[in-house]
Amino acid sequence: MSELFRIPVRAASRAYEVLAGAGALEAAAGEMRQLCPQGRAIIVADRDALSAHRTRLESVLTGVGLKPDFILLEGGEGVKTWEGLRIVTDALLDREMARNEALIAFGGGTVGDLAGFAASIMKRGCGFIQMPTTLLAQVDSSVGGKTGINTRHGKNLIGSFHQPDLVVADSGFLESLPRRELAAGYAEIVKAGLIADRALFERLEAAETDPLALDALVPVIADAVRFKARIVAEDEREAGVRALLNLGHTFAHAFEAEAEKGALIHGEAVSCGIVMALKFSASLGLCGPDAARRAAAVLGGAGLPVSIRELPGGPYDPSALTARMGQDKKNAGSGITLILARGIGEAFISPGHEPAQISAFLAGEV
Repeated sequence: MSELFRIPVRAASRAYEVLAGAGALEAAAGEMRQLCPQGRAIIVADRDALSAHRTRLESVLTGVGLKPDFILLEGGEGVKTWEGLRIVTDALLDREMARNEALIAFGGGTVGDLAGFAASIMKRGCGFIQMPTTLLAQVDSSVGGKTGINTRHGKNLIGSFHQPDLVVADSGFLESLPRRELAAGYAEIVKAGLIADRALFERLEAAETDPLALDALVPVIADAVRFKARIVAEDEREAGVRALLNLGHTFAHAFEAEAEKGALIHGEAVSCGIVMALKFSASLGLCGPDAARRAAAVLGGAGLPVSIRELPGGPYDPSALTARMGQDKKNAGSGITLILARGIGEAFISPGHEPAQISAFLAGEV
């Protein structure tokens, strides 16, 4: 059985722990009971994830005296809307949820983002427990307190910072995931190494076993969470270094916005976006082409797309992609802000790129 890790996150607004690995759910049961003092566990749950794990979840919660109360949603980006937020907040008000109760999010990153935003505004802020059931959510969106919804203007442009009280990243939840979803989460682990943890990237690069096997994943999940915890502790509200976590994401969000509906998942867009960021860095003379080649080898080894030509949901138009990138919330003043790199583990924030320059680069990649 895989090891269980307890990883502290010391954000300025709230310190908490991430429990990662096999048996995290059982290990966290007592803490969840304390965070739900009314004797009920109000859970915003992805319908499919709950179907796969309901028996175990209910058994653990009832075993510590909590009565589960589910608000069921369909997962996916389509739920992160004003209407989705209304449904969740109305359901919480119908239940007369108290401020001292913690709302539990059970599902992938979209459910966590929506439920976290609802928790942040419910009676001006109530408690929140993240229980991520996808690899992508376990290593990324469940840690750090970013919550929000999408609008017609783009992804995550409406939201808040609201740190959870606890994150329960149980590797058992990953057993029901298709390989494509596991690969999507793996992209975020690779990203952590490429940003500022060269040793992590080199461990991934040197691995000789299946990178998506659960026994192999659990230790690197912990590594990726530790990395993100350090960044969040230094810069909770993305005023500086935390923006580095967006390596590849300016490209990725443009891919997602332009993709055929339902064809592309976030981790696939991030994988391709990371390679594009490294290639663009090389085109500017910031690093050699080897960085993009090595990243593409590790990402491609997990079955992820590493070029725009192989990205699902296309074809993609360079001008349309560039226009989407111009709407990114990291932009300040003129030009487009990107996260670029001087090499493996050497990412940095690079503002002021001209749209025409980016469009010309993308034209050579589509």
